[in-house]
Amino acid sequence: MKIQELAEKTGLTAYTIRFYEKEGLLDGRHVRRENNNYRNYSDEAIERLRLVKKFQGLGCSLAELREILQDHDTNARTHLQVIEWIRHKMSEIERKKEELDQTLETLNWMLEYRMALMNDPDKANSLLKLRPSE
Repeated sequence: MKIQELAEKTGLTAYTIRFYEKEGLLDGRHVRRENNNYRNYSDEAIERLRLVKKFQGLGCSLAELREILQDHDTNARTHLQVIEWIRHKMSEIERKKEELDQTLETLNWMLEYRMALMNDPDKANSLLKLRPSE
């Protein structure tokens, strides 16, 4: 299949697919060059790109994606190693969640303060004393 069809089936842009190919996330099983130098993608490319999207959704970097896909292709990791990686990724996400919760708390305070400044300056002054710690 041509790149545009693959893009439609995966929800990715042709540019993104070419980028992934350049970065080594797609290989000879997934893409071949025809005589006219056009790319021809296999059905396996669809599944590969869905896997890439899945792991990107988990916050994986390109380097992690390369490693994950290599492990996926070769079954190089033991179950215990995969479990450890999952635990590490969960820990990373928990840390990011805490950071985002703190940011949201600050933004909520800022909104409440600005609204109070417009409607109730005394309340705004009291909110300054309750400001979230930075």
